[in-house]
Amino acid sequence: MSKRKTYKPFYTGRIIALLLCIVAGYAQAQVRAELDSTKIKIGEELRYRLVVESDSTDLVQMPEGQTFLPLEVIESYPIDTSYNQQRQTLIKEYGLTQFDSGQYLIPRQRVVIGEKAFFTDSLLVEIDDVVVDTTKQKMFDIREKMDVGNRPASFGWLWILLAVAAIGFGIYWFLKRKKELEEAEELIPAYDEAIAALKALDDSPLSSQKGSKDYYSALTEIVKRYLDREVDATALESTSAELITRLQMHKDAGSFAFSDNMIRALDSILRRADLVKFAKQEIAQEIAAADRQEIEQVVNLTKEAIPEPTEEDLLEDLEYQEELRRKEVRKRWILGSLGGVTVILLAIVITANVMGYQKFKETFIGDATKEMLEEGQWYTSEYGNPLVILTTPEILHRVDVELPEGSDAQVKDIEIFQLGEESDDLSVTVNVTEYNLSQQSDVKKLIDETLQIFEENGAQNLLIKDESFNTGKGLSGTRVFGSFNETKSNGDKGRKIKYEHYFFSQPGLLSQVRILYDGEDPYMEKVVKRITESIELEVNQSLPQIGGAQ
Repeated sequence: MSKRKTYKPFYTGRIIALLLCIVAGYAQAQVRAELDSTKIKIGEELRYRLVVESDSTDLVQMPEGQTFLPLEVIESYPIDTSYNQQRQTLIKEYGLTQFDSGQYLIPRQRVVIGEKAFFTDSLLVEIDDVVVDTTKQKMFDIREKMDVGNRPASFGWLWILLAVAAIGFGIYWFLKRKKELEEAEELIPAYDEAIAALKALDDSPLSSQKGSKDYYSALTEIVKRYLDREVDATALESTSAELITRLQMHKDAGSFAFSDNMIRALDSILRRADLVKFAKQEIAQEIAAADRQEIEQVVNLTKEAIPEPTEEDLLEDLEYQEELRRKEVRKRWILGSLGGVTVILLAIVITANVMGYQKFKETFIGDATKEMLEEGQWYTSEYGNPLVILTTPEILHRVDVELPEGSDAQVKDIEIFQLGEESDDLSVTVNVTEYNLSQQSDVKKLIDETLQIFEENGAQNLLIKDESFNTGKGLSGTRVFGSFNETKSNGDKGRKIKYEHYFFSQPGLLSQVRILYDGEDPYMEKVVKRITESIELEVNQSLPQIGGAQ
């Protein structure tokens, strides 16, 4: 019992202290959220208001960014601040919206006052659909296609192509010129090139700076280039010590009859040049002049030490030069051919752009649809019983049809004739169905089923229009027409397909003509028009006349 008396006041004190802290906190700062409406229409703006009351010295951080998801913030309005003695009231408004109908819960928002975080209550809002009153809003049919003529040619891409061609030609010319200069240098004998370079050094401004870093750099490069061409192909990239070592190896191998004095003299000059270039040692002009003469002597001695080429060497060299000549000829032929092809392709692209692709195709390549329309042979044939008479570029072939089991009680016979497949640029199908019953087909239901088949086969952007249709002899039916886009294997939108579907119904008989064609071929429209204008039906006197009440 005494334990309880000792523990209870302590526990109660903790609770009271906690409550006092909470009360004190609410006395210091308060945060609440308000909505200007709990119900809006899709796309309307909903005003969400945060009201913060705190000490005037407190730093307040409002929510930023998309913290109101699933609603979207479309506007964040400036904070409105007012003061009352030592207190401040901050009002911050956000413009929210949503483009799908339904009920959405705006999540709690976090407001930081000083070093303490406060959270608002979550709020429920309802988004309603926008109802269109079709009795007041007049609806219009799909407009017919208008011919706006050929689009003016755009030459922006041509300037880009010419710029790319110019840059490519500039790079090719630079590389070709560089190679020609290198080949021209190789045509000059190495000994003549070295002697000419030494004389040019004597006549250059560097001759008055004998002993300088630049002078010794030019002098040693002349002898290294000569040795690189005549003795060792790594001379230019070798250090002084490496070059002397390789010359000694060539001498020891018997490849070149170098004297020891010549190698020692060159070694001494190269070491002195390294001291001038890297240690900045000063060399008297008299010593530099002597080194210049010694380098010329090294060149002369090296020329004498080079063995005369044998007949085999000369023959191999001739064969090598001939192979180089053949490669150069082949290269020129290839470059010339590529240049010619490029010019031809460029001319084709420019001509196609100026004339327009369709006109260019008709003029130079030919258009199969246009030829079929203007030059091809057309056939007028009869299909089914009663007959459907049709004029087409090719005769339709009969398609064997097996009636489903159990359909004998309703369907007496089905005859189907077809031209092309549904995936072709042009497909024509004639269907004549005779029923056992004398009741008339529900054309509206047949139209809905046909369009459903299109959608099940992946038709996108399906457009539909229907109207009455009269043949040349005044027989009436229903024409359904429109367009859709095919669906590619990867799910993307494919080419545009247009369709024409004609229904002729009378008691106990249904005749159909369906045409699918490429909606992007300008001449296919005329082909289809010629086919549809030829549609005619034979009147079966044993049945009520086609075109009766439908």
